[in-house]
Amino acid sequence: MESQVMIAEAMSAEFERVTQTIELGPLYPQVSVEEVRSYLESRYTFREAVDLDEVVADVERMLQSWQVQVTHSRYFGLFNPSVTLASVIADTLAAMYNPQLANWRTSPAANEMERHTLNWLAGKFGLPSDAVANFTSGGSEANLSALVVALTNLFPGYGERGLRGIEAQPTIYLTAESHNGYNKLSHIAGLGRGALRIVATDTRLRMDISDLERQVVEDRKSGCAPFMVVGTAGTTGTGVIDPLCEIGQVCRDLGLWFHADAAWGGAAILSPTLRKYLAGIEDADSITFDAHKWLSVSMGSGMFFCRHRESVAQAFRTEITYMLGKQGGPVSDPLATSIQWSRRFIGLKLFMSLAERGESGYAAMIEQQTELGHLLRNLLIASGWRILNDTPLPLVCFTREGLDVPMFLDELRNRQIAWMSPTTVAGAPAVRACVTSFKTTSEDIHWVVDEINKIASHSAAEQMAHA
Repeated sequence: MESQVMIAEAMSAEFERVTQTIELGPLYPQVSVEEVRSYLESRYTFREAVDLDEVVADVERMLQSWQVQVTHSRYFGLFNPSVTLASVIADTLAAMYNPQLANWRTSPAANEMERHTLNWLAGKFGLPSDAVANFTSGGSEANLSALVVALTNLFPGYGERGLRGIEAQPTIYLTAESHNGYNKLSHIAGLGRGALRIVATDTRLRMDISDLERQVVEDRKSGCAPFMVVGTAGTTGTGVIDPLCEIGQVCRDLGLWFHADAAWGGAAILSPTLRKYLAGIEDADSITFDAHKWLSVSMGSGMFFCRHRESVAQAFRTEITYMLGKQGGPVSDPLATSIQWSRRFIGLKLFMSLAERGESGYAAMIEQQTELGHLLRNLLIASGWRILNDTPLPLVCFTREGLDVPMFLDELRNRQIAWMSPTTVAGAPAVRACVTSFKTTSEDIHWVVDEINKIASHSAAEQMAHA
């Protein structure tokens, strides 16, 4: 036990050292692809052994210098947050013990820790006690799982005959604000990208229920087989939450599968002040949620939840003779209820982070970042910027008259002020800023807004000089 405490203390000290180094170093790397490749080719031929300490030090130097520091307090980009110490330790433990979670009997402790964590979260989402859930590599695998299980559930011939067992063209309904990955997943599943139907959005960029109903009815009249609607709880571009209650009702009325893609925004379910915005998610047939987004654990830790246990079992069933135990028995083996076969201990990082922080600690973290998002929004409005999105989540899309978005973002990065990303809102180019780090403070927000106002003022002055 003493040695384990020493290891934890050593890792904590190293974690603090790396965190401080990242905060004090460059947020954005100034490096070319040729520079990185020539360095690797000159130092790592793999013909001779290199001392491990030397390799570790060199790899860390490369990561410090040649990476966008997504764990930095002023990284306001995509959903790549600062990570908890507990998740870093968990990843180390998972690598050292190297459990194989395909089979329950091989790794009872690891499988049960994951089951315990997933069941707790399923309850938070309002799913029934017999719902099935698995950890995934990320949101794409979880969304693909939902697609395969939905096809299995609604088309009896799909499991044995594939798409040849479906007489009509299956169609999926989502908005242009949904994750673009569904194009790839529809291709992978054999439906073709043409199976996607883009539903109109309202003035708040939420799914238009009337247009959804209209398209489903028209597709059925034309001989297609509508089967799935994707409602997003926190879109990537603008943080919009689709009207989940209304989507659920339409799906019940028309016999469609309701998939809630809550990869980022699903964390709001842990917040007493934010969970109301996810009302209706409890009616979903399946849910995607990523812990490596707003729950701040290290990559990757996605999750797939489904209320139809038998459909999951049918979609991923398998018969093998070379592993302990029996698939489909009293305890389901993950290999028989998920896409993955060999799988590392993905869920430990979330299990340990939840254990360390507790539900109230996570709620406080999420609500603090939400308040900082509101602060950013209000400071920008007060400074003359125009806000283009409407969301209760900490994601702000903004612009102003005459703003050259690519040039503005280059200035932010080159001056090491903050990392933000470009987006398009209702056809208009905009700057996208999302508070993703629990290290971000109100002082960071005030300083960043002051600096971007200076950039905007300088650009305006230059435009007037050239007019």
